[in-house]
Amino acid sequence: MFGRRKISSRRQQVRNNIATERLSRLSAVANSPYPATIGVLFLFMAGCVYLLGLDTTDQTVMTVLFSKFKPLQELAALTVIVVLIGAAAAIYVQHYQPKIPLRASRCLNLAILLWLLMALTRIGSMYPEWVYLATGTSVVCAMIVTIVYDPRFALGISLFYSILACFAIGRINATFELFLTMMSGVTICCYSLREIRTRMKLVEVSALAAVTVFVIAFAMQTIQLLPLNRIGFGFRPAASAAAVTFAVGVVIQTFLPIIERVFKIATSMTLMEYSDANQPLLKKMAMEAPGTFSHSLLIGSMAEAAAEAIGANGLLCRVGAYYHDIGKINKPGYFVENQMGSTSRHEQLSPAMSQLVIVGHVKDGMEIAREYSLPAVLRQFIESHHGTTLMEFFYNEARKKQDEKLSPVSEVEFRYPGPKPRTKESAIVMLADACESACRPISELTPTRSEAVVHSIAIKRLQDGQFDECDLTLKEISRIEAALAKSLAAHHHGRIPYPKPSEAEPPATRPTTPAVTQ
Repeated sequence: MFGRRKISSRRQQVRNNIATERLSRLSAVANSPYPATIGVLFLFMAGCVYLLGLDTTDQTVMTVLFSKFKPLQELAALTVIVVLIGAAAAIYVQHYQPKIPLRASRCLNLAILLWLLMALTRIGSMYPEWVYLATGTSVVCAMIVTIVYDPRFALGISLFYSILACFAIGRINATFELFLTMMSGVTICCYSLREIRTRMKLVEVSALAAVTVFVIAFAMQTIQLLPLNRIGFGFRPAASAAAVTFAVGVVIQTFLPIIERVFKIATSMTLMEYSDANQPLLKKMAMEAPGTFSHSLLIGSMAEAAAEAIGANGLLCRVGAYYHDIGKINKPGYFVENQMGSTSRHEQLSPAMSQLVIVGHVKDGMEIAREYSLPAVLRQFIESHHGTTLMEFFYNEARKKQDEKLSPVSEVEFRYPGPKPRTKESAIVMLADACESACRPISELTPTRSEAVVHSIAIKRLQDGQFDECDLTLKEISRIEAALAKSLAAHHHGRIPYPKPSEAEPPATRPTTPAVTQ
């Protein structure tokens, strides 16, 4: 036919390859978590448009299940505003917390939290005396997001929420005042609530935020209520805003366990509870694997010092180190720290069998963690404290005993299954565990020797790619090395040898009391 050009086989092959590549890209995108994340975003924006579009001027609207909406042109304008704010919030989340879009459940939890708070604000907007309920909901948003993620991210998300909450109130004359009041409480909460180690922490933060909210609200009321003889009327709304803000801390303190379970996190207060030696799992390890228990305590103190040296979470490192070897409870006698001078059981096993036993403590540890409902933030230390490192001792033994007629022993068979550490804290525990084990056989561990051992292990882990999935820098690794070497030197400090009985001085002679005769 006219117009059809003859195509060479090479060009046709290139076109087929391009089509196949495009199809594979589309398939990868379709199978990725992003479609579900985008769906959650659209549902959230639709829910916000629904709430903001409700006409609540007639308070009897509650009886008709919110079926009355604002005029079409106003609804369209609100839709554009919500879409722009939602898109900006999505970009912010992708930039500062990229792990959230990778799991639809995290996006859904955050979206549900913001939507419920906005619904509460929208209901409160129906009553003039409840207008400062929006301040309470913004503080709730700031506190929960700070607890779950970090202060910077919480400040940004609370900013987007506060803008939407101002539209939910719908009173233009009070919007600027309300926005300043909300952001004052949000800022105080975000940068005062760094970690929760005591039960009073949330109450203290909410009290400080309440004072700030009162000052800002009263100042704004004073500006609006001039002349001076009307300033006293601004006290009541400012007090209402402060009371709502303070009540938020008490409410969140009550529901903190539920927040931790929903968002699958563990606060510092929870971690401190798990660090108690009376925890059933720690007591079991102390009874059945006392050497492992002592080893874990030492690793905990070393890891905490190293984490604090680089600004990481020292408490998380310490508690995670306590539980990183709980899998040894099932077979404690196969690990050197629990053998108490007896003959090693691995002498009766082949290197391949010993490798299965040693690797098994990671799998057993994960099963025990699920049985005792350990938080996910602690389980990461169990599965990643060896990463994919090579069990060099058993690998070398297998190479010595291998038959020349058989294929050579592969390193892959003698490596831990992983995963590699994904956080700074888990990488620190990996290094502390390896360094303590390497320094244990050294009889006289001087500071120079400890520094050499720690540096050698850190370089070996770095070259082996064990830090590829965590964001440790070379400068941070250097600081971790210094902290670990210092801890090891302090633990293995020198002692003055006691004199032998033959070298000891004879006991001082005491004056004898003559016997009393009767």
